[in-house]
Amino acid sequence: MNDSKRWLTAETRPEDEKHAPATLRNRDAIVAVLADVLPGNGTVLEVASGTGEHAVYFGEKFPHLTFQPSDPDPDCCRSIASWTKRAEVDNLLPPLQLNALARDWNVDSPAAILCINMIHIAPWEAAIGLFNHAAKLLEPGALFYLYGPYFRDEVEPAQGNLEFERSLKSRNLQWGIRDVADMDKLAAKTDFERESLIEMPANNISLVYRKA
Repeated sequence: MNDSKRWLTAETRPEDEKHAPATLRNRDAIVAVLADVLPGNGTVLEVASGTGEHAVYFGEKFPHLTFQPSDPDPDCCRSIASWTKRAEVDNLLPPLQLNALARDWNVDSPAAILCINMIHIAPWEAAIGLFNHAAKLLEPGALFYLYGPYFRDEVEPAQGNLEFERSLKSRNLQWGIRDVADMDKLAAKTDFERESLIEMPANNISLVYRKA
C-alpha cells in the first residue's frame, strides 16, 4: 500500500481508524533495532498495539514473520482491524483484546513479544502483569522488547522527559516514566535478562530482554 493511500486525513479516514502522529516519528528507528533482534520466523505478539499503525508497518518491513496485534481497549481493537483491513499485507492476524492486568491470556506461545509506549501510561501493576505473562508464554532465548521513555540513575533526565512526567502525573497519579533499574529488577524476578539498552530519538529507550 502506498503512503498516499495509507495515511488518510482525519476527514477521509474510516471512522474506527485512529492515528497516532508519534508512530510516523518513531517507527523507522524501532524497525532498525528490531531488524537486529527479531527471530527468523514465527509469530510476534504486540501488546498494547494502540491504533494498529506499528503492527501494519512491522508487517510490511518483516514479511517473514506473522504479527499478532492486541489491545485491552475495544476502540483500539477496532482501529487495529481497520488498519489491517486496508493494509496490503497478509501476515497480520486479527487483533486480540488482551489486558496486562488480566489473570490469563488465551493466546498461543509467540516467538517474541513487543510492547511500545505502554509502561508509562499504565499503573505499575500492568508492568508486573506484562512481565508475568511474557514469562509464561516465551521460550528460553525469546525476545521481549520494550520501547518508551525511561529514567536511568546514572543519566541526568532530559528536560522534556521531566515535563512529560509531570503531565502524566497530572492525568493519573498511577502513571509515570519508570526507572530502568526497576524494569531490570522486575525482569530478574520473572526470569528475563537484559541483552541491551539502546538510546532512541526524542529521549526514548529500547530495552531488549531475553527469556533466561
